[in-house]
Amino acid sequence: MPAVRHVQTDKVAESAAATWSNCLVIGNEVAMSGMTAHPASRQASLDTYAQTLVVLGKIRDLVEAAGGTLGSIYKLVIYVKDIDDKDEVGRARRAFFKAPYPCSTLVEVSGLVFPELTVEIDAFARLDIDLQQAVV
Repeated sequence: MPAVRHVQTDKVAESAAATWSNCLVIGNEVAMSGMTAHPASRQASLDTYAQTLVVLGKIRDLVEAAGGTLGSIYKLVIYVKDIDDKDEVGRARRAFFKAPYPCSTLVEVSGLVFPELTVEIDAFARLDIDLQQAVV
């Protein structure tokens, strides 16, 4: 049975009262809970592009704390409140990733945990890969 490691970093708050883990490493697999721009979204009015940058920054910080890089991320599941924001999400993704990009699913949802949130992202990574080394 592979070892399980709960990854935490001061860069991404995880409440002691939380009933979830932000990031688990199981063997070489990294699974992250859905990340949002909260609490930054409460401190300032952020559009979807800005929220996506905050979220991808949290994902980067967690994968690095787990021992990986942005190139370790192979799959994103993106939830948006308005599908018309897909171009803003794509623009933010291009600011973080280079080709070949992680696989992705984009889904419009009716709501997220707080009303000001417009995007939430699940991320999956493997510590034994680097997409930037992929043969295209």
